[in-house]
Parts: sequence; C-alpha cells; structure tokens
Amino acid sequence: MPSTVRKALDAVRGPTPLLVAAPLPRKVDEAMANMRGPRRPLATPPPGSDLRPVMGDGGLPLLGYSIEVMRNGYAVARRRYAEYGPVSWMSFLGMRMVGVAGPEATQTVLINKDKAFSQDGWVTMIDRFFHRGLMLLDFDEHLTHRRIMQEAFTSERLAGYTEQVGPCVREALPHWRTGEPFQIYPELKQLTLDIATRVFMDERSGAEADRVNKAFVDAVRAPTALLRAPIPGGRWRAGLQGRQVLERYFADNLPAKRRSNGRDLFSALCHATTPDGERFSDEDVINHMIFLMMAAHDTTTITTSAATYFLAKHPEWQQKAREESLALGDEPLDMAALDQLHTLDLVIKESLRLLAPVPTYMRRAVTDTEVAGHYIPKGMITIVSPAVNHFDPEYWTNPDEFDPDRFSEGRREDKGHRFAWLPFGGGVHKCIGLHFGTLEVKTLLHEMLRNYDWSVPADYEVRWDFTSLPIPVDGLPIVLSRR
Repeated sequence: MPSTVRKALDAVRGPTPLLVAAPLPRKVDEAMANMRGPRRPLATPPPGSDLRPVMGDGGLPLLGYSIEVMRNGYAVARRRYAEYGPVSWMSFLGMRMVGVAGPEATQTVLINKDKAFSQDGWVTMIDRFFHRGLMLLDFDEHLTHRRIMQEAFTSERLAGYTEQVGPCVREALPHWRTGEPFQIYPELKQLTLDIATRVFMDERSGAEADRVNKAFVDAVRAPTALLRAPIPGGRWRAGLQGRQVLERYFADNLPAKRRSNGRDLFSALCHATTPDGERFSDEDVINHMIFLMMAAHDTTTITTSAATYFLAKHPEWQQKAREESLALGDEPLDMAALDQLHTLDLVIKESLRLLAPVPTYMRRAVTDTEVAGHYIPKGMITIVSPAVNHFDPEYWTNPDEFDPDRFSEGRREDKGHRFAWLPFGGGVHKCIGLHFGTLEVKTLLHEMLRNYDWSVPADYEVRWDFTSLPIPVDGLPIVLSRR
C-alpha cells in the first residue's frame, strides 16, 4: 500500500544507514562510545574575562561524532552532558559545534534575550531544501511572518483542519494487515502524508500526490547526507530534485488558491492578512508550504509511531486509553471531543519526552557570547539537545521508564522547570503548529484503538535511526488484531 513512501525511504537510505543503523556487536558500539580525541578548549576567552573555555573533543578523525550520533542519537548527548556538563564542543559532519544541554543553559539559548543566537544554525543544514521556512527566519522578520501565519492557525481554522483528519484515517485503517508482523512506521508515514496533502493542500490521492509525497521524503532525508554534493543516486541530489518538484507544484497551483478561499492551509496562507494589512508574497507562500508540509507530517509520524510502540509494550495503558475512546461512540471526533481523551494526553506527552521528534535545535552565535559561564565565539554553531533535559533525574522520577502518570495533575513533573520538557522548542520559535499536531496524533491513535489491539514480542526493543529525524530501523513491526 505505501509503496511510494517505502521505495523513497529505501532509496534515500542507501549504504549510509547500513553503516549508522545496522545492528553491530555491543562491544563495537561500546568501543565507539569510548573513543575520544584529545580533550581541549574550543577557544580562549577574552583577556580579563571570568568566562571559562568550552571544553570538548573532536571524536574520530574526519568523521568526528557523525556516525555515533546517527547510530545512538540521544545517548551521545546524555553521555557528553555527564562528562562535560551543560556546555561542550564536538565535531559533526566536518564542523565543530557547541552542544548545550540542561534546563538553565537551554533557556539561555532559546529565550535568546540578548539576541546573541540566530537561526543560521539551521540554515547551514537545511536551507537548500527548506529555504526561508519559518524556522529559518530571525528577529523582526520572523515575528512579521509568524504574525501573518498565525492567521492560518486560528481556532476556527484548526477546527476545520481537524475535522478532515478523521475521514482520512478511517479510509486507511481497514487496509492494514492483521495476524502477522506488520511494519507500522511506513504505513503511518504514508497516512500522515496523505493527511497533509489533503488538509494542507486539498490534494487527493493519485499520481500527483504520490509525486509530491516522494519529493517531501527526499527533501527531508537530504540534509544529513555524508556526501553533501549532487552525486547521481545520492541523497543530496535527490533532495535538490525534490525541492524543485515542490516549488513547481506550489507555483503552478498558487494562482487558483489566491482566487478561491478553501479550507486547506495552502488557501489560508494565500489569504492570511494581519489587522495591519501584512500578507505573504507568492514566494513566501511557496517557501512556507514546503517547510510546513515537512514539519506537519514528519513529527506527527514519529510521535504516533513512538506512542504506538509504548502502548504495545505497556498493554495496560493501551486498554485504559481504548476504554476512553470507545466511550465517545462511533462518530469522528471534533476538537472538543478530542480534549476528553485524557489518557491519550498523558501517553502522547510521555512519548514526546522519551522520543523528542526533533532531536536538536540549532543556532549560530552572531556575536561573542556566553552560556552557563562558558565563552562561545561568534560564528559557532550551537546545538540544544532536548533529550538531555527530558531524562534529567533532577526533574524526572526514574527518567528511563515509561510513566505517563508523571504528567497527571497530581504530579506534573514537567513543571519542575519551564525547559525540562520542550518537544516543541521554546522561545519565539516554539512550534506554531503544536496544537494541530497534537490533535492529529490523538485522532490517529483514537481510531487505531477503536479498530485494533496491537502487540510486540516481550523482548522486542525498537532501535532508532538518527540519520535525520528518528526513524525505526526495522519499520517497527507490530501484530494487529481487529476488534
């Protein structure tokens, strides 16, 4: 069924993920984790300064920590936090980068009170594919674009988007295979792409939708290509071609969207106008649509996959959530009804804690600055790792355990620090679509719970490929049984 997405995923993985995600003997991973370059300062603080230098190491020659980060993701950031503290440096993809972790240091970078950090950290990685998306804009320009875009995410607009999700899910679920291992990740990937093309673009399934969906998959996987050159057959080249497909698609369809006033996001961006009369240009609409489509479906797929996995591992939570869903009857749920699914609220929040769908938030220092008393020179790419905060035992009880009740009103461990839990980022760049994304994940899980029970073997542990955003290496095989 999801042949387009499955082929695209296979094509862009190529030989690299065999290196970064294939199972290796534990001793090999342990040896890689213990490899270090010489420990040394990143830069000398200015004379007379009481700042400390950022300490760190470059990792393996040439590769730095690239392979280990792609293989082990959050574990690398957590280990470096334990070893170096809230600020350290490392080499990744041929560049030296400063890693920032812990709630206080995170707050300094993301709140960015002194405007010492720009979004240019993202530009280095993804601008070729998601040029001038909202996340890549800075300061006054970003605020202007966000103000306009907010008109496409009003409560009325969100209600309209949400009402379209349920029917999409109900069309897909009856085709899922039961009674044997079934890779849920590619199915969810296809489904969230279909939802995004319908809700955001008013595009139905067919050859055109398949072509657009493949272009998005290629563009998303391209930024972390080890060979960052347009080599035939390579991931970077596929991403550049995907960007061209998307630009042509949105440019060709934009005039009709300007003339109409549909319920989809594409139409909403074409007509979004602030009280001061600010509007998007055609080029702005194209750039924002390409970025929002990526942000909308990828993070939703990851979060739904993670929640599906944890509910399979913890059937008591699956049954508790199912009872709430069944109590709401058979009709598709609107926003008000979705708000009644309190157990799914807890499960989704805990899934976001254990597997943040965006593993890092990237910035660049635009001036010499400091974080947690450490000197960071101008021009340095700075990476915030939310996973470290999500597992900090100062704020979370038994942080490696799946415990949705930690978000219940009686505990609210996420309130220990405003940056202890940050799956949607923070500061002025906090995800603009977080409410719709949560509603979509809830709708997906609600419909799955109504239609299926699912399980994994007791000894199964999912392994995530962190080449870009987290993807289950084996597609996350579960066994579905129809209710």
